[in-house]
Amino acid sequence: MKPRISFEGVSVLFGGLKVVDDVSYAIGEREFVSVIGPSGCGKTTMMNIVAGFVKPSRGAVLLDGKPVAGPGPDRGVIFQEYGVFPCLTVKENIAFGLKLAANRAGEAEREEICARYMRLMGLADFADAWPKTLSGGMRQRLAIARAYAVKPEFLLMDEPFGALDAQTRSAMQDLLLAVLAAEGKTVMLITHSVEEAVYLSNRIVVMTARPTRIREIIEVPFGYPREESLHEKPEFGELRSHVRELVMKEYAAQSRLTQEEKT
Repeated sequence: MKPRISFEGVSVLFGGLKVVDDVSYAIGEREFVSVIGPSGCGKTTMMNIVAGFVKPSRGAVLLDGKPVAGPGPDRGVIFQEYGVFPCLTVKENIAFGLKLAANRAGEAEREEICARYMRLMGLADFADAWPKTLSGGMRQRLAIARAYAVKPEFLLMDEPFGALDAQTRSAMQDLLLAVLAAEGKTVMLITHSVEEAVYLSNRIVVMTARPTRIREIIEVPFGYPREESLHEKPEFGELRSHVRELVMKEYAAQSRLTQEEKT
């Protein structure tokens, strides 16, 4: 599989604190990779390097073989905090990026793209609604639609469903998989949910406590499309238990580190 995103010996220091330590792995063409590990271990920092918001202290992150130089329209970034403009309607939010120089589209094309993503995300009846009138799940659907509208090659997601209730979160995961099946993207997901990582991913990168290193890279053996019934299969439960055990050991190590820093 052709590597699209490559971490090559990446380390990050903030002041005298090492957050990421010599991390190397790659994400292939149209691959869905989840990165999981204890809070504060450096997962989001790694995603921010790919997004172009942070530079590594050592090593490099490559996109198609070239070092990341900064943010770019080829990368759509979705955060947990519903990244939408409160002063714009649903349709205006989706159209926003299509009016910027990097992704400028004519009026007819903008109308077509907005209609497509409002339909895909179940927002067609809310085109003129303000974000404050939408539920949390609908605002996150809007954030995904806005990111997709500019046709990024890479989708970078940082706990995008973390603030949602369990039922809405499950529905959003299925919607994401459906859209990815139609669109085809290379995805890096930061998550704290083992269940989510196993259900969505081709591979899972389990990170250690800070300074974060790779604990294990796990191949997820389930094909696509995936359905809710997968959660009930014994092999899903076995993989979930294995990943959870790895993560909980790193949470314990992170907790000890935090206590040591306080004393």
